[in-house]
Parts: sequence; C-alpha cells; structure tokens
Amino acid sequence: MTHGAESTPGRRTLLGAAVLGSAALGMAAAPGAHAAERAAGDVRAPGERHGGGHGSGYRSLPVPTVIAHRGASGYRPEHTLGAYRLALDMGAHVVEQDLVPTKDGHLVCRHENDISGTTDVASRPEFASRRTTKSVDGTAITGWFTEDFTLAELKTLRAKERIPASRQENTVYDGRWTIPTFEEVLRWADAEGRRRGRPVWLHVETKHPTYFRGIGLGLEERLAKLLRRHGRHRAHSPVFLQSFEPTSIERLAKLVDSPRVVLLSGANTRPWDFVQSGDPRTVADLVTPRGLKWIASYAQGIGPTLDLIVPRDASGRLGTPTTLVRDAHARGLILHPYTMRNENSFLPADFRRGTDPNAYGDVFGAFKVYFEQGIDGIFTDNPDTGLLARADFVDG
Repeated sequence: MTHGAESTPGRRTLLGAAVLGSAALGMAAAPGAHAAERAAGDVRAPGERHGGGHGSGYRSLPVPTVIAHRGASGYRPEHTLGAYRLALDMGAHVVEQDLVPTKDGHLVCRHENDISGTTDVASRPEFASRRTTKSVDGTAITGWFTEDFTLAELKTLRAKERIPASRQENTVYDGRWTIPTFEEVLRWADAEGRRRGRPVWLHVETKHPTYFRGIGLGLEERLAKLLRRHGRHRAHSPVFLQSFEPTSIERLAKLVDSPRVVLLSGANTRPWDFVQSGDPRTVADLVTPRGLKWIASYAQGIGPTLDLIVPRDASGRLGTPTTLVRDAHARGLILHPYTMRNENSFLPADFRRGTDPNAYGDVFGAFKVYFEQGIDGIFTDNPDTGLLARADFVDG
C-alpha cells in the first residue's frame, strides 16, 4: 500500500516549502510562549538565530534548523544527488551526508558500508562473488561492502530505495542515480551555493570510523583533506562534522576547525570506540552535566536521538521531557536531534493515525512537541514537512 496523494509533495507544496526555507534564512526573532524561560537563558525565541541573530558560521543559521536527513529521503532514494537537490529545492537549511570509503580510499555517500539494500549490486552477476559476512561494530552482517569495491566498480552500480515496503512511491526512481563521492557533493554544493547566492550547508558523518581505521581506511584524514581543498575547514565554514564515535570527533578537531557534533544513541548503549578501548561510559554518562562538559571541550554540539529529549514509554507514547536541552545549552552546546519521519511507524504513538504503519500520522503535532523543548535543529526525511512545522511554530 502506498501513501497516496498525502505522501507525495505536489508542486504547490514544493514551492511553498522552498519559499518558507528561503524566508527562514532572513527571519527575525519572534516572540513566543516561553518568554520566562528565554529570559533565564534556557530557551531561544522561535525563529531566533543562534547567538540572537548575530555572528557567522553555524551561529547564523535559523533556529530551529531543518536538516535534510540523507537528503529528501522521504521522497527520493537516500544519499543521491536527486535527494540532495530536492532537499535544497524544498528549502532545507542543511543537507546531510554519511561517508564510507572505497577499496581505493575514496569517500562515498552511503548510510552504511553494506550496500545490499541501497544499490542494485545483488542483481549484478559480475559481483556475486563479493558477497561476504563481516563483523562491523560487533554485528555480523552478510552483504556487499564498499571497502571491497574500487570507486570505478561502485560507479557501475545504481542507487535504489532502502525501505521500499514503506516508501513504494520512491521506487520509481530506482536506478536513476549513481553513488556520489563526497568530492562530487562538495563540487555540487559549491556550484549550488553560487547559483543560489548563499552557502549550501552540509552535515557530514563519519561512519564506523574505528572499524575503517582498523582495516587501513581511516576516514578523518581523508575527510579533512577534502574539506581543506574546498575551503570548508574553518570555524565558520558551512559544514558540520558528526559521528557516533567521540574519538572520531576528537581526531577531526585536531585536523580542521569546522564545527563538530557528537551523535548519541540509546542511553544504555556505548559508542563502539569506547567498547574497543575499554572505556566503560555509556551514552547515559555522556548526557550528564559532567559528560556534556567533556564533549564541549572538543565539539560544538550534540545530535541525540529524540528519545533522549522526550522519552517514550513501553507503549511508544511520549513521557516527561528530560533536562538534556537545558543542560547542553548551559555548556554552550547546540542540539540537532534525529530523526523525524512522516510515517506512523516512526512517530510516537500519541501522533499515529489509523492502523496502517506506512500512512502519514500527525507529524505536525510531533514536531511541535520537540520544537517546544528548545532544540536548535532537527533531522527529518521530509524537509518540506519540517519547514511547514517550523513556520507554524515560529508564527504561532
């Protein structure tokens, strides 16, 4: 079952979202319902830029910032130039890339190094022998992996929709795009920035950095070299660098000055680099005031799962918000939580509509709850929805 007309962005929606996104870049601070909290320094006014509308670099972005998760992945196969371009056309403030290496050391944009579900590699007989089982971050995975292909070989593959059961409409674009290299994305972003008259912001994640360093394909040095080549290595450059492994961010901090974000998953999990080094800390330790102070010593922000901000109970309903937003802001850290999607299956139970897991729920209601916590930005597969939700919040 498809989403039908409800899930497909029509021309009016696309144009409206693009206008909202463009307008948001110059939007002044607006009064909101949390004046007392803002006066105490806990919550920014809806629409206020980082630093109260002053400064440059990431402090100049509108708040809350709408980050296109893997591009406009709710409408196009993720991590393709088509998904990135649509995100910009919709008005997204920032577009995300995930980086993994090829056998010959090129960085390419894939959410995982296992490309079984995001390319047509399984149907390519010339690569049948490459199928193998590997342990990646302690998990056994069987499939095809980018580190076993040269860039030339990867470029013969075509991208496809990762979750076709949920997003059948996206499958019409299967085979349309190749896997982009990060250098291609940087050139594309530079060209789009000149064409649009404003910088194109990127949010770049190092995937499985400890694993790749262990097989001689360290990510950070390769990434830093590309950032310097394209002038995105400075503190005010239009790029965020992110990773679930704090040591990857610490390493990047020694190589470039680009703003950095530590990603945080479930409270009881441990970053893989901590597991490998014997560091006993969990994410729960990192979101304490002491842990946040440590993160602030080498990063400018955190990217927590939304459940670290508003936990869900056993039934999937939202509970009482934590103090994470307030505690992170007290240490000068911005928050870019993840990930908002329109489908019922991804939403808190409070905002699901009907019984079809692939139907759209009350996503605007969910956005409102998270925006009210004072977050600085949010990752979403549906940038147009995020921008409209932001407009509702700012204007409300």
